[in-house]
Amino acid sequence: MSRTARVERITKETKVLVEIDLDGAGAAEISTGVGFYDHMLHQIARHGGFDLTVQTVGDLEIDAHHTMEDTALALGAAFDQALGDKAGIRRYGSATVPMDEVLVRAAVDLSGRPYVLHDEPPLAPYIGPVYPTSMTRHIWESFGQAARITLHVDVLRAARPGGHPDAHHVVEAQFKAVSRALREATAIDPRSAGVVPSTKGAL
Repeated sequence: MSRTARVERITKETKVLVEIDLDGAGAAEISTGVGFYDHMLHQIARHGGFDLTVQTVGDLEIDAHHTMEDTALALGAAFDQALGDKAGIRRYGSATVPMDEVLVRAAVDLSGRPYVLHDEPPLAPYIGPVYPTSMTRHIWESFGQAARITLHVDVLRAARPGGHPDAHHVVEAQFKAVSRALREATAIDPRSAGVVPSTKGAL
């Protein structure tokens, strides 16, 4: 069964196209106009093992908020659509990812119930010229809402003793951890072929 989706989201502020294949090989074509965000979405494809296309044109002349938010919403909707009735999937996934001095834990439940908890230390306001670090939480909230998943992201360690958090490492480790957790949760469980992993019979 093909687990693919194509989602277009068009507003007065942005135009977003997302295509995803949950059973891909990590290939990605990403263009949002926000360089670091592109880099992070490449992490989702590579470490999640998903083929992913994201094309966003947004009102960057104002700021990056609408572009990043609407891309996350479209990406979440694509995940939800590609998962279908979720029969045969593992449902739960978790990953703990180190990146030099940073350690991040992510856990996901493809529950059909959007709920996001995110914990990170204060960071420098920007990574590169355009990516506001305050948006990382909002990305996860928007993605989780549209994907209809429960998502916990916790930065367990962020700085060497006496040092300050490296915002690049803190955010990138989050994207890698969430990607790995999604990879596990969306995987087909050979022991539960065709069975929805819930006593309710639906997710």
